[in-house]
Amino acid sequence: MYMLRFIEYFNLTIAVVLTAAYAYQLVYLFIGFIRRNRPDHTIASTQHRFAVVISARNEANVIGGLIRSLKEQRYPSELLDIYVVADNCTDNTAAVSRAAGAFVYERFNKVQVGKGYAMDYLFRRLHAEGRDDYEGYFIFDADNHVDPNFVAEMNRTFDSGKYAAITCYRNSKNFGENWISAGYGLWFLREARFLNFARMQVGGSCAVSGTGFLISGDVIREKGGWPYHLLTEDIEFSVNCALEGKTIGYCDKAVIYDEQPTTFRQSWDQRLRWSKGFYQVDAKYTAGLVKGCFKGGRKGFACYDMLMTVAPGMLLTLLGIVFNAIILVACLSEPPYIAALIIDETVNFLVMAVVNFYLGLFVFGAATLITEWKQIQIPARHKVLYLFTFPIFMLTYVPISLSALVRKVEWKPIYHGVASKGLKSGT
Repeated sequence: MYMLRFIEYFNLTIAVVLTAAYAYQLVYLFIGFIRRNRPDHTIASTQHRFAVVISARNEANVIGGLIRSLKEQRYPSELLDIYVVADNCTDNTAAVSRAAGAFVYERFNKVQVGKGYAMDYLFRRLHAEGRDDYEGYFIFDADNHVDPNFVAEMNRTFDSGKYAAITCYRNSKNFGENWISAGYGLWFLREARFLNFARMQVGGSCAVSGTGFLISGDVIREKGGWPYHLLTEDIEFSVNCALEGKTIGYCDKAVIYDEQPTTFRQSWDQRLRWSKGFYQVDAKYTAGLVKGCFKGGRKGFACYDMLMTVAPGMLLTLLGIVFNAIILVACLSEPPYIAALIIDETVNFLVMAVVNFYLGLFVFGAATLITEWKQIQIPARHKVLYLFTFPIFMLTYVPISLSALVRKVEWKPIYHGVASKGLKSGT
């Protein structure tokens, strides 16, 4: 009976720890669900001078569309320069980018591979050439499509002078292609509405995610480039901002459309890199974030928020599942009446862990679907169908997280090829 009581306490402890740690995000959920966007009549005092930075590897089939959408911005063209780093390309990405009107730098480095290194290379080149006097830098991926009002809206938020960086509303070009692209799409909309939007409402600091964000030129000059080279350089930058007390803002009116993977193989590779990158961030920054949590005020909360964002909560859940599975096997050698009690306890935990995981994600997905219904540009029946597959998509993170824990992971390119036709702004 001692073993049974130990199992009960162990399972209860995991449930309590996870619930307590992430309870604050229920407040985010409440805020995101009931707080609607209000018209922003703020007028920027200055139209600031920006540069666009695009790191591209063999993206000739999509990068021209991105550059065209940037050329069509409702913002003075003389205040927006476009730079492309053709990074280890073996196709004509550089030629297509030049023809579309971008300044192109070609980089060939098979040792320092990845977006972070490519960005750092460009920032250092611009500094060496005396062309680094921009007030801010937009970061895009080659597959993006940018809403015509994007730069003007980001400029309005940037003009407040309060933010080291600003992130945006990230929609999808190919949301309805299949359950994988829909899983990504719903997750990024959830991130916009129920994380970054809510953070802004409570006066917190947001997090940048991959693409579609603006970094203050002062931050780049202060850092001497882009010193963030982990597999998830975006989350590394966000964590660093929290530790240094810098605030990241969010502009709900600035919209980009991002292309999502549609095959499980590509999705696995991409999310494996993300998971490994999060572990790298955990190893490098957890001690600092824990210490920062005790600073109090906005900085303390930002550190806690980022700690929960990067914390391997999935591993704690997996620990519970593995522990119960081991006990389930081990108890077979116990007397029948004791084995029956232990089996009942462990099976109940395993079943409830899966059910609660599914239902929790279903609730988040449903809240996102309800609030962002008009922004998801696919038939209604498909929206509802993909709501039910969303938790399954997220459940596939379980083997991915385990694999990332033990495997060596390197950056791999993701194929892009979705056109940007028929996209509409919608926040």
